Amino acid sequence: MTARRLASWAAGLSVDALPENTRRAALRHLLDGLGNGIGARRRDQGGPGLTVARGLGGPAQAHPLGDSEAISAPAAAFANGVLMHALDFDDTHAGALVHPTTVVAPAVLAVAEEVGATGAQAVTALVAGLEVACRLGAAAPHGFHARGLHATAVVGPLAGAVAAGLLYGADADVLTDAIGIAASSSGGLLEFLDTGANTKTLHPGNAGFSGVLAARLAVAGASGPESVLEGRRGLYRALADRDIDPDTIVAHLGTRWESATIGIKPYPSCQLMHASLDAVAAALATAREDGVDPAPQRITSISVDVHPDSLDIVCGPGTGTRAPRSVYDAKFDLPWSVAALVHDGAVTVDTYAEHSIARSEVATTAGLVEVVSVPDDRPAADAAGRAVITFEDSTRVVGEVPCSRGTSGQPMDDDAVAEKFRGNTGGGDHTEALVDAVSNLCDAPSVAPLTELAAAIVSAG
Repeated sequence: MTARRLASWAAGLSVDALPENTRRAALRHLLDGLGNGIGARRRDQGGPGLTVARGLGGPAQAHPLGDSEAISAPAAAFANGVLMHALDFDDTHAGALVHPTTVVAPAVLAVAEEVGATGAQAVTALVAGLEVACRLGAAAPHGFHARGLHATAVVGPLAGAVAAGLLYGADADVLTDAIGIAASSSGGLLEFLDTGANTKTLHPGNAGFSGVLAARLAVAGASGPESVLEGRRGLYRALADRDIDPDTIVAHLGTRWESATIGIKPYPSCQLMHASLDAVAAALATAREDGVDPAPQRITSISVDVHPDSLDIVCGPGTGTRAPRSVYDAKFDLPWSVAALVHDGAVTVDTYAEHSIARSEVATTAGLVEVVSVPDDRPAADAAGRAVITFEDSTRVVGEVPCSRGTSGQPMDDDAVAEKFRGNTGGGDHTEALVDAVSNLCDAPSVAPLTELAAAIVSAG
C-alpha cells in the first residue's frame, strides 16, 4: 500500500542522504515560512488563531512565533500554521497546488522543540513532510479544488503527521498508522471564496494540529487504515472523486525531490494570479520603454489570459465589478489586484491593507480588466501569463511571461528569499541572526534559537 511505501521511505531518511540542493531548498522554505509568520505577527494578522492556541495552553513544550511563553506542541503547531499562512505569502508547489511549508514547518518546529531534536533531525523531518505534501497533491492536480476543497488542508494533516512522527521516533509501522489516522482530519472548504471570510488562514493551523495529534496517537498505539490513499473510501475517492495511480506518489522517492521545486511567492496573494500580475508588470515596462505614458487614467482596457482552472478561484462572481469585501477577498480578486499593480507599480503586503482595498479609483480600473480563459497543458499555478493594455489613443502594449516569478521556471535565489524575509521582519540584528541560524540549522544542537530570535524580532516591533 502507498501509505506504507511512503512511511518506509521516510523512516529510513537521514540528513546525510539529502542532496545539497534539497537541503538548501528546505532551509530557504523554512526561512520564508518563518518570515511570513513573523510578518503576520508584526501586522497583527492571524490573531484569533493565536488567541485560541494560547487558550489551549497545556505543558510548556513549544512556542508560537513571536511569543516568549511556551504552550503545548499541538497548540503551537496550530498557531504557527495560521501565522505562516495569514498573509497568503507562503510557498506553493505548482503541480500539487498546495502550500507545503505552512503545514509541515509548524509541526516540525513544535515537535522538535518538544523532544529536543537536533537541527539535522528537524531538517530531515521537514524534507520528508514537504515531499509527502507535494506528492500527495500532485497525484490529483486540481482534483480537490474541483470538489470545493483546499488541497493544502487535504494533504496537510498527512504531511504533518509524517514529519512529527519522525521526530517522535516512529518506525515505518507507526508512521503508516499516523498517515491513516491523519487522513480522517483532511478537509478545508473553499466556500470562503464566495463570502470574503478568511477561514482559509485556519486550514494550515488545523493541518499542523491534526498532524501532531495523529503522530502522537499512532505512537500511543492507535491504528490507521493502510489503504487510506488508494482505498475505495480513501482520500482520493472520497475527496477528489477519482482514482489515482499510486505509483505516481512514490515514483523516484529519494532520487527526484519535489521539495526542491516548490515556488516562493513574490506577491502576498493567491498564486493563481501571479503570472497575470507579472504579465501586466511586463506590459507596463514595455509601455515606459516605448515612451507611452502608462498612467491609469489613460487606460481603456486590460486583457489578461487566465488558466481555466484558475477562473473560479481568482475570477469568481463579483471580481472586477465590486470592491473587495475584505482584505482576504482582495487577495483572491485578480482584476482588483491587477488594477492595484497599475496604480501602485507594485503589489506588496500593504496593497491589501484595509485603507488600500477601499480605494475607489482602483475599483474603477478593476472594472476595465477583461479575463480571457486560455487552456494550458501545465498546472494552473505554473501557467504562462499574457496581458494586453490598451490606452485612450488606441496604443496597445503586450506583456508575456513563460511562468510567474518564484516558481521552478523562474526561481528565487537565496539572496532574493533573504531579502523577502527582511521585508517581512523589518531587518536589523535579530533578523540577520535568524537568517544565519536557519542557514546553519543542519549543524545546530536544537531549533530553540529560531523561536527565541522570532520572539526578539516581534518584541522589537
